[in-house]
Amino acid sequence: MQKDSVQQKPLRHRGSFLNDPRIVPYVLVAPFIIFFLVVYLYPLIMTIIMSFQKIDGPNHREFIGLKNYLKLDTRDFRLALQTSGRYAFWDLIVLTLVPLVIACILHSGLAKGSAFFKSLFFIPSLTSIIVAGIVFRLAFGTLETATMNRVMIALGQKPIKWLSYADSGNFVLILLTLWRWNGVNIVYYLSGLQSIPTDYYEAAQIDGANAIQKFTHVTLPGIRPVLIYVITITVLGGFSMFTESVALWQQNNAGGVGRTIVGYMYMVGFKKNNFGLASAVGLTLLALVVAVNLIQLVLMGFFKKED
Repeated sequence: MQKDSVQQKPLRHRGSFLNDPRIVPYVLVAPFIIFFLVVYLYPLIMTIIMSFQKIDGPNHREFIGLKNYLKLDTRDFRLALQTSGRYAFWDLIVLTLVPLVIACILHSGLAKGSAFFKSLFFIPSLTSIIVAGIVFRLAFGTLETATMNRVMIALGQKPIKWLSYADSGNFVLILLTLWRWNGVNIVYYLSGLQSIPTDYYEAAQIDGANAIQKFTHVTLPGIRPVLIYVITITVLGGFSMFTESVALWQQNNAGGVGRTIVGYMYMVGFKKNNFGLASAVGLTLLALVVAVNLIQLVLMGFFKKED
């Protein structure tokens, strides 16, 4: 009996490290911390350092202070900033309101076959954005035989060079984005609508509230966390948009129409090999997105303490 007890002690001692409640949480969290440090924090720190450098090859770097940031005062950057800002503004309005209206209709049961429409709206998000961009580029082509120009001619209007002008090009870009991401935001809104207790609507009905009052006093407060999340990711997606622009314009981006901040960053970084300036552009974009999101969080009352 004594020999058995002596032999069992090392086993308990060997397993005590992983069984220690003070150490196990750190072991479980360690993979996430390592991933965050390597994939997020380290690149961010290196980007900040590179934004103050002139980089001529992998082994030649020169500290130049704020010169990269001063170089942002150019026509190309202002045009890219204007394109991204205009796109983000309309993207925020369209991708916030349209999915919300559709989600409310589907949730209310007014439309028959709501499950079918949920799937129908969500399918475009599974489509390759490059393929979708090619289809939209052909549909909104410059020729009179393009699909949308045929529609314009049938309506008695002149054909339009959709992708050659800022306003019409932005319209096509917003339409492509709505077609692709509308279903995703509908799913977000439906998850929030389904979490609202039906008792709230019944109480509002007893108090004599109409449909608009139910929406403003019950639905909107009930989906407020989801609404904040949708607005946040929409602002981020609007300012960081790149793939959709490339899919529509490819290399034929005459006059900078459709060139966003991310597109400008790609151009100066990989085409002009100016990674210091590209890093400054990236950090400027990061500061802009953070500022806009902080403003909308304050306006939405995200930081207010609940009584």
